[in-house]
Amino acid sequence: MMSYQNYIEISPGKRGGKPCLKGMRISVSDVLGWLASGMSEADVMEDFPEVTSEHIRACLAYAADREHHQLSVA
Repeated sequence: MMSYQNYIEISPGKRGGKPCLKGMRISVSDVLGWLASGMSEADVMEDFPEVTSEHIRACLAYAADREHHQLSVA
């Protein structure tokens, strides 16, 4: 699994403390929502040129890691 920590940060004063792409105000949930709504990776990168495929994979890895930890604790 990729090291999403290289691409995602949580800053208390930015987007209400949501995990965001480093140096951007784009949250992980923004990216996941776009993908869930049917946007392709290419669509996201076209609409948001600062977002790379590595950013998108980092968001997916972050979500997978969170899901894994939630299932492990339950």
